[in-house]
Amino acid sequence: MIDCLVLGDSIAVGTEQFRPECVAYARGGWNTWQWNRDYLQNDLTAKTVIISLGSNDHAGVKTQAELERIRDKVKGNRVFWILPAIKPNIQAIVQAVAKEHGDTVLPITRLQPDGVHPSWAGYRELVEKTK
Repeated sequence: MIDCLVLGDSIAVGTEQFRPECVAYARGGWNTWQWNRDYLQNDLTAKTVIISLGSNDHAGVKTQAELERIRDKVKGNRVFWILPAIKPNIQAIVQAVAKEHGDTVLPITRLQPDGVHPSWAGYRELVEKTK
């Protein structure tokens, strides 16, 4: 079993830069459906799994169903969800899926000026909580 796995979008890409020991299945700009299409067939087993998805989801993405598909496949001793900084409806879905599985939700408390991505200090804070 690998130690750490990071799954998701551009926030996951940034997270992996601060946790280079982790394996990452991540692409900037991707929504949850796109991620599932290209990565769901991979082995998603690790001691620590960090998931960042939902920020790029739009009305055409069935976010709840797509996140549940991912979570059903993830096998980890500890699973963390990075809560999107935007889209309250998506935030509620992420929190519900995490709660259902006893996972930990990590809000982004320090943001870049775009209001979406963590600042460098924000990334450092997030990854410290996952160690």
